[in-house]
Amino acid sequence: MKPAIHKSAIPASQIFMIKYLEDQYFDPVWHSHSEYQLFVPLEGTGTRFIGDSIKSFRTNELVLTGSNLPHLWRSDEAYFEKNSLLKIRGIVIYLQESLLGEHLMGKEEMVQLKKLFKRSSRGLEFYGDVKQKVITLMKELVELSGLDAFIHLLRILNLLSSTKEYHYISHNEYYDPVKENETDRMSSVYEYILKNYRKKIHLNELADMLYMTPSSFSRYFTTANNKGFAKFISELRVKHACKLLTETDLTISAISERSGFKTLSNFNKQFKDEMKKKPSDYKKEFLNI
Repeated sequence: MKPAIHKSAIPASQIFMIKYLEDQYFDPVWHSHSEYQLFVPLEGTGTRFIGDSIKSFRTNELVLTGSNLPHLWRSDEAYFEKNSLLKIRGIVIYLQESLLGEHLMGKEEMVQLKKLFKRSSRGLEFYGDVKQKVITLMKELVELSGLDAFIHLLRILNLLSSTKEYHYISHNEYYDPVKENETDRMSSVYEYILKNYRKKIHLNELADMLYMTPSSFSRYFTTANNKGFAKFISELRVKHACKLLTETDLTISAISERSGFKTLSNFNKQFKDEMKKKPSDYKKEFLNI
């Protein structure tokens, strides 16, 4: 795996750091850092890239990313428009595995917490009651400081480490930090793809952006994303179709076209290959939920 840039150092005077985010769009830079990151978007939609996973995101998703796991929450294109009135909000917590010190982290009582950190190397998305409880605690934590804040953080970690209400996000674990030059290169590639994936993208267009031959770019992209370029584009289109299936009343045919598929038959095949069910069944299951 190609390693993204260390961005979010915790001040030496603090055990952890919490930020309340409010801006026009989420940080559009693909990156990684040594800190573990717990994040909830409170307002805003877009596409998230975590490890080798691609998924549309919406509000109140709770995700823990492990140390050096590359990630990007990219807002929808509407958020980047010049006169857009859209905005995003979110809460992010950064912490180190050694937040209690090496001595305490080696004790028996910390076994569950260490297992949580280990699992997060693939990214964890939480659901159910524990998700709602943790989001509430995170909102409260923004207003706290000192020992009260640290005790609140421990309550959050206790809930996350003891629950089974989660699923893994990335198929692979990532251990190496992403190099700074790779951050800029992959961010520009993702930006171009997200603007153009609904139409045909030629490999040489992206290769030219990075001053590579098409074959070199293909190898580079596959190594960085753990999947080939064609598979990546197909998956991105399918995930966009999932969003349209659950958020609109468009016909299957219209969704196929708006997601970048040339034919309905190809859309149905690619969707079933990725989601293990037909688009119509996916929509029915969502409506039943």
